[in-house]
Amino acid sequence: MDAQSLALFVDIVEAGNLSSAARNLKMSRANVSYHLAQLEKSVGLQLMRRTTRRVELTEAGERLYRHGRVVRDEVLAAREAVASLGRGLHGSLRISLPTGFGHMVMSGWLIEFKRAYPDIALDVLFDNRVDDLLRDEVDVAVRVMSEPPQQMVATELAEVRYVVCASAAYARSHPLPSTLEELVEVPLITSGVSGRDLRVSAYRGDARRQLTLHPTLASENFQFLREAIMADLGVGLVPDYVVADEIGRRVVTALADWRLSVFGTRMFLLRMPGRYQTLAARTLIEFVTGRAAKWRERFDTDTSADGETEI
Repeated sequence: MDAQSLALFVDIVEAGNLSSAARNLKMSRANVSYHLAQLEKSVGLQLMRRTTRRVELTEAGERLYRHGRVVRDEVLAAREAVASLGRGLHGSLRISLPTGFGHMVMSGWLIEFKRAYPDIALDVLFDNRVDDLLRDEVDVAVRVMSEPPQQMVATELAEVRYVVCASAAYARSHPLPSTLEELVEVPLITSGVSGRDLRVSAYRGDARRQLTLHPTLASENFQFLREAIMADLGVGLVPDYVVADEIGRRVVTALADWRLSVFGTRMFLLRMPGRYQTLAARTLIEFVTGRAAKWRERFDTDTSADGETEI
């Protein structure tokens, strides 16, 4: 048994099947299968029960995987340490960001990160899906949801707060909702799928309500939603950061005593368990979590200073 065969075995386990491992390793499936067979021959035990769609570890395979992951990570860390001698921090990372918060807030963070670490190549995706993180070989993802997926390692970054809002000009000529029931009747601008009903949770103290809303303008592009609100097209239901700089100036809010949730109220940084975290990945994670903490603290202070205007 050698370290290379052991690392390949770990990669197969984490990929879920031989075909995915072959794609990740840029090898043929037959070559991957051959090396796995040679490893099983060298240890004298079956390590996996293979089907066309997935692999299932035997008891021997479980034990070897636990030890093999440690060995593989140590080898990768050693290679990284040697390669970094005389060089700045380098590597390649793929990060997936939510469309709204990613475009409107995190873009500036990643530009700052890139200036600080010019030798780290970033591949930045803007997406709201969760189920394709493994398939897309994403190193780090940021997502808004109620609870993180159990199969992923999650770090909570911030609370996401939605506001009911409208331009001051719209509010002068149209009454804003004063009850949840009235929210159902207004021309609603929010995220979601156009033409479909939207399920929204509302919380106030111990009270919890479920609403079915009917957006008249829906999009995953939060900059567009902001422009639509400012263009007096209706009442917005958007995360507070979308209009924070205009609250108390050109934007007024309503239903401030209710806490509303569209797709979730918490923002998480997600990564796959067991996947080796390079120094570049660890640096990016520390950078993003640090910026998120400072942003939420400053954002809360700025919002409090501006004050909310309720109609």
